[in-house]
Amino acid sequence: MSDYRGAPVADFPHDHRGAHSQPGSRMARRAAAAAPPPEPPDDGPPRGHRGGGGGQGGKMRVLAWVSIGVTSLMVAGALTGYVVYRDAFGNIKQKSINDDIINPRPVDTGALNVLLVGSDTRAGEGNAKYGQEDARKADGGGKRTDTIILLHISPDRDQARLISFPRDSMVQIPKCKNETTKQEMPPRRDMINSAYNSGGVACTISTLETLTGIRVNHFVEVDFSGFKNIVDALGGIEICLQNGVNDKASKLVLPPGKSLLNGEKALGYVRLRKYGDGSDLQRIKRQQIFLSKVIAKATSSELMTDVGKLRDFIAAAAGSVTMDPALANDTQKLIDIAMSTKQLTAKGVELTTVPVLPDPENPEARVIWREPDAQKLFTAVKTDTEPTEPSPSASASSKPKVTPKPEQVRVQVLNGTKTQGKAGEVAEQLAEQGFKVIGVGNYEAPGGATLPKSEIHYAKSIDTAPDYAGVLAKSVVPKPSPASGKVKATNAQPYTSPTAGADGAKLKGTPVIQFVIGEDFDSVKVTKLPDSVEESSINASEQKNVCT
Repeated sequence: MSDYRGAPVADFPHDHRGAHSQPGSRMARRAAAAAPPPEPPDDGPPRGHRGGGGGQGGKMRVLAWVSIGVTSLMVAGALTGYVVYRDAFGNIKQKSINDDIINPRPVDTGALNVLLVGSDTRAGEGNAKYGQEDARKADGGGKRTDTIILLHISPDRDQARLISFPRDSMVQIPKCKNETTKQEMPPRRDMINSAYNSGGVACTISTLETLTGIRVNHFVEVDFSGFKNIVDALGGIEICLQNGVNDKASKLVLPPGKSLLNGEKALGYVRLRKYGDGSDLQRIKRQQIFLSKVIAKATSSELMTDVGKLRDFIAAAAGSVTMDPALANDTQKLIDIAMSTKQLTAKGVELTTVPVLPDPENPEARVIWREPDAQKLFTAVKTDTEPTEPSPSASASSKPKVTPKPEQVRVQVLNGTKTQGKAGEVAEQLAEQGFKVIGVGNYEAPGGATLPKSEIHYAKSIDTAPDYAGVLAKSVVPKPSPASGKVKATNAQPYTSPTAGADGAKLKGTPVIQFVIGEDFDSVKVTKLPDSVEESSINASEQKNVCT
């Protein structure tokens, strides 16, 4: 998939100069005239402390938040004036990582999935004074990330979601290449951000793809040296607080109510620990609201129509991001992204945190993903709405088309594979999505062979049966083509489930659709997310300037 105001953006001929090295840059003149910034605040508690959540993590997360607004504006620049912004685009760094991904990759569904990571590397001018000195020495001067966010835009380009992966999640890291030595590292159980520490973006992508089954198409990596300049280039970000802040650790003093934060104050705000309940998850939510404000300002007509401000913003952003060449050099894709942004702005973007539980092995400092809720979230992403198919014309058929809801579709699930219990498993998945599953059983293919591809069958005698079958077909992956005429079931038995859809008595007279599971069956599309996922989500377009 390919777009959204947060989608990453263009890169042109590689130029190692920073965004502020251009002699005529307005940002360069401002930077030269500005007073030296204050010393960075002291580091927070050790990494992994869940109650306080290290201050470093706040900086890293917001880098990814800001990169979303950053890249969307650079896309807008490509759309509104390629020549005007070419020099700024030339400062974007490129990095190819395809050869370093050594694990099997999920299928590309047509969606656009972009990994956003915030790096606290000490390399480069302006980065050395930030970061944890002791941690750097222990890591041999390497880099870390406490930000892992997946930007997902549906194949139809009409929905967008940002998924934040908590940094202290304990997960299974697959085999990866060491980013420096290129030697293969064995799989291990570790914190999710350790994939980036040792294997870079390639290992992070492999880890997410292995755990979620979602294909990551592109990446955007951002360091924090340009964070303050980016916020300043936007003219600051307005926040609103119920209670004032006087935090020595972040050197931040703010009154209750509204405040317009410049870059320096924004850096203090996003790393703020001792506010609210002090939890890492609450801070993620606060930063998601911050992101919604960045998105709103980065896509505002005020900035879009001011050539000077837009150029300065792109220049500040371009010097702070690295992305894969496949995205950076595809101008047409960037233009397509920008065009789709207009549609997404009105509908809003869902900001979601993967639901978690305390890690039984270390409940005070680590978390694990809440299952099966997390997998349902990932399934919803990888089985997202397919591109809209044109509707048949009215003259193509004399009978009116019926458009039933899943709750109105009765289904019999038959197992055409050799995997025992498959019918019951799939029946429950369909019931969770609202279908009325009335029975399960088996199907014997000719010769006793396993059925290679899933099938959907309906009775020839009911005129509306194809419409009901079509609803079911759109809800399973891969999508079968419904066929008239039912098949013979073996070991057929009734099925009931606490999550079953509508009352069967109310559906009397509706056709029963057969779903025969084949070896190619992947999943049932998830449209109804668990409460734990819904509770962790906010919509960017719905965020008001209310005090938090």
